[in-house]
Amino acid sequence: MNPTATLYRAGQSLWLDNITRDLLDSGTLERYIAELSVTGLTSNPTIYAKAIRTSGAYDEPIRRGREAGLSAEDLFFELALDDLRRAADAFRAIHERTSGVDGWVSLEVSPLLAHDAEKTVREAKRLHDLADRPNLYIKIPGTPEGLPAIEEAIFSGVPVNTTLLFTSDHFEAAAAAYMRGIERRLDAGLDASVASVASVFMSRWDVAVSGKVPAELEAKLALAIGASTYAAYRDLLETDRWQRLANEGARPQRLLFASTGTKDPSASDVLYVSGFAAPQTVDTMPEATLLAFADHGTVDDLLPRDGADSAQVLEAVRAAGVDPDALGQRLQADGADAFVDSWNQLLEHLETKGRELVAAS
Repeated sequence: MNPTATLYRAGQSLWLDNITRDLLDSGTLERYIAELSVTGLTSNPTIYAKAIRTSGAYDEPIRRGREAGLSAEDLFFELALDDLRRAADAFRAIHERTSGVDGWVSLEVSPLLAHDAEKTVREAKRLHDLADRPNLYIKIPGTPEGLPAIEEAIFSGVPVNTTLLFTSDHFEAAAAAYMRGIERRLDAGLDASVASVASVFMSRWDVAVSGKVPAELEAKLALAIGASTYAAYRDLLETDRWQRLANEGARPQRLLFASTGTKDPSASDVLYVSGFAAPQTVDTMPEATLLAFADHGTVDDLLPRDGADSAQVLEAVRAAGVDPDALGQRLQADGADAFVDSWNQLLEHLETKGRELVAAS
C-alpha cells in the first residue's frame, strides 16, 4: 500500500500546504487526491507570493483587476478565492462523505488586522460569505490578541483554522476559545456543529535550537512538542466540559500538525510526517514532503496517547539551557511578524506586477 494511503488508513488526514493555479489547471491536485490520499489543503500569503512571481497563470486577471481599479488587497483575495473555490470543489465529495470532518481548504485573513478582533471577525465573515463554499476555513492566528476573534468567529458560525500555535499551552488556549464560542452558540439556541482545526507549527522548533543543544537532542525538540500537544489534545477530548459539548452535537477541533517539512538537510526529509502519525489529526505538508513520503515514507508506530518520552526530552532541553516555554512565545511573536512581512511583500509585488502588465498591454 502507498505510504500516504497507510497514513490515511491510520486515521490521519493529509493536507497539502500549497495551492497555485498551475496545480489546479494541470490536474495535479486531482491526481494527489486520487493517488496520494490528499484530503485538503492550506494556503498562505508566502505560497501565493511565490506562485504569482513564478507563474504567468495570474497575469491576465492581475492586469484586469488593476485596470478595474482594485486595490492590491482586494485583487489578492479575488485571485485566492477563485483558486480556493476550485480546490474546495475538488474536495467537496470528501467533505460530504465524511460529514464535514475532512475535505477542507483554508484562507488567511489579513495579518494587519491581528490586533483588532472586531475587524478580524468582520473580515472572516466577509471572506467566508464571498467564498460561498461550506468547506472553507478562515485562518486566524491563535495569538493572545487573536483568541477573542476566534471565539467570536466560531460563535458567528465561521469555520476557523486557528494558526500560529507552537506549544501545548497555545493549543489549550485556542481550544478554550473554540469551546467558548460553541458554548455561546448553545446558550443562544444555535447549532453546536461549527468546524475548526488548531494548527501547531513544528519544524521551526528544531531550527531555533540547532547548535544550541547537545547532539543527542538535535531534531528532537519538535517531536517532543508535537507529542506533548497530542497528549493535551487527547486529554481535552476526555474532559467533562468537552463531553457535554459533544453530547450537544459539537465536533472536535482537530489538532493539525503544520510546518512538517524538514528544514535540516542532515535529517530525514520525512522526519515529522512519520513522527506525527496519529489518528484524528491532520498533517499539512509542503508538496516536496508529500512526494517524499509517498516515495519512501513509513508508518512504523502511531504517536502514543500519553506523549511517549516528550516530558523527558523537554526536561533535557531545559537542562541544556533552553526554556521551551519562552522559546514558544518568541516563535509565535516572530511568526506573527513574518506573516506581516510576507503579506506586505505580496501586496507590493501585486502592485508592481499590475503596473507592469497594464503598461505592456
